This record gives sequence, structure tokens and C-alpha cells, in this order.
Amino acid sequence: MLALINITAWHWAGFILCVIFFLALDLGVFHRSPHVVKFKEALTWTAIWVLLSFGFGLLLAPAMVTGWGKQDSVEFVTGYIIELSLSMDNVFVIALIFAYFRVPSQYQHRVLFWGILGALLMRGVMIGAGAALITRFMWTLYLFGAFLIFTGVKMLFVSDEGVHPEKNVLLRLAKKFFPVTAEFHGQKFALCEQGRFTLTPLALVLLVVETTDLIFAVDSIPAIFAVTQKPFIVFTSNVFAILGLRSLYFVLAGAIDYFRYLKVGLSFVLVFIGGKMLLDSHGQPPRWFQVEIPSSVSLLVVGAIIVTSIALSVVAGRREKRAGRKL
Repeated sequence: MLALINITAWHWAGFILCVIFFLALDLGVFHRSPHVVKFKEALTWTAIWVLLSFGFGLLLAPAMVTGWGKQDSVEFVTGYIIELSLSMDNVFVIALIFAYFRVPSQYQHRVLFWGILGALLMRGVMIGAGAALITRFMWTLYLFGAFLIFTGVKMLFVSDEGVHPEKNVLLRLAKKFFPVTAEFHGQKFALCEQGRFTLTPLALVLLVVETTDLIFAVDSIPAIFAVTQKPFIVFTSNVFAILGLRSLYFVLAGAIDYFRYLKVGLSFVLVFIGGKMLLDSHGQPPRWFQVEIPSSVSLLVVGAIIVTSIALSVVAGRREKRAGRKL
């Protein structure tokens, strides 16, 4: 499986340099000055990132890299859609965090920028560790599958309790070891007051966002290993999904009520992916209970679940809105 792909250090370096370039362009040019990101701007950037992602997936189809083919493109697109779908749930949690800390709209993009940069580093480490673990102990894929089914069922039956930053251990430690200003100081995460290193509330928000993404990564990283165990595809699909999260937040944050059934859809996605991991032979001798589910089928199933949950959410939201008008 992994031996079919001849990915060199140049491919990794080239991709990472492109990501750094786009991030620098984002922060240094397009968002050099703090401003409120409007819906139209966010929608434009979301479309750009989606097009870039699918464009990258299409580039994998030709034999431009030894061993690449149509299967790898399907795996990338499937992994990207899974990661993007799971990130949508993260969007609504981030919205609750911003509301809890009363973060001004013009500073939210900066928190998301550095939060996503940290998320890329954390996920890179987790993907590397996961790939090494799977290569050494293939049976861990079955543990991942069981964990995803458990998480999906739990998500379906356990109600969302909202966000509780006061319970965040890292947040309590930060407050214990560093003084925190009472008010925001522009886009600054820290400053020097009376010769002391002092954090601003924006730093606390960033810390909560980072730890929240770490929790979500525990679900999303095992999920993509059900689609492929090729580190380059796992990493690139994660990166594209995370990079598009910033603009996606500003598109979806104001429409939470229209995605009420998304969590139900995501729970079915996790159960399906977990079941796929348990049924797949993962390159081992096939047994009577094992079923190979092609990546193209996984792509169709995941896409159908997400589209259906969003469509049902929109229909329900519109019905409630019409009922409210009649009253």
C-alpha cells in the first residue's frame, strides 16, 4: 500500500512552502489591518479554498508522481470532504467560544489564523505518529474503528453542553502563572506592563481554540486513516480542510440554526467510517466477515449523509421561520 507511492522530501517541502506562502499572503496582505470579515468576502475565500483543494486532488490523477493514479485522487477528495465536514462542527464550537469571551468581530480572524497555524502543527505531529503506529501495528486500525463508532454513537445520543472554558486545564494554568489584562488590547496576545509579561484575553481565546481543535483532531485523524494510510494524502487533505476553516467560519457562524441536524449527520459519518475500518482487511489475509468498501463508495456515502443532513436542517429552519411569521 504505502510502498506504491514514491513521495520524496521534495514533494513534502514543496507543499509546505506553498502553504507557508499562502499563509504569509493572507496575514501580510489581505488581512494586514484588522477588519470585520463580511459574508461576501468569506464566501469568496471559501470558494477559492474549495477550488484549490479539488484542483490539487485532480493533479494526483495523472502519473505526475510515480505510483499516483485515479485511486489516490478519490482518496484525497474523500479524506478532504470527511475532514471538512468534521471541521464544520468545530466552526460552531468556535462561534460559542468567541461569544463566551465577547471577542470583537475585527479580531476574530487573527485568532483563527494563529489557531489554524497551531492546528496544522499539531495535526502534522499526530498524523506522523498515527502513520508510524499503523505501519508498525496494523491492528491499531481496528481500535481506531471501534473508537470512531463509539464517538459517533455518543455524539448521537449525548446532548451538546456548550463550551466551558473555565474547565480548561491549560487555561487555568495560564491564568495561574501569567497576569491577564481585563480588556482587549487590539490584536495583541501579550504585552509588557510595568516590566511584566502580561497576557491579553485574546491569548486566552487562542488557547481555548487550540485545545478545542486538539479534541476534534482525536476524531478526525483516525477517520481519514479509514480512507487511506498514505501519509502524504492524509496530511494534504487535512491541511486543505484546516486552511478553509477560517473563511468557512465567517460563512457559517451566523447560520447555526440552519445546521441543527449536522451533528446527527456527522455521527452517522463517524459510525460509517468506523464500520469501514472494522470490516476492511487492511492488506491482511481476508476473513469471512471482512468487506472491502472502495474509496469511491465511501465518498458517495459520506457526501450523501452530509448533504442530506444539511438539506433537512435548512428545510426545518425555513419551516420554523414561516411558522414564526404567521404567529
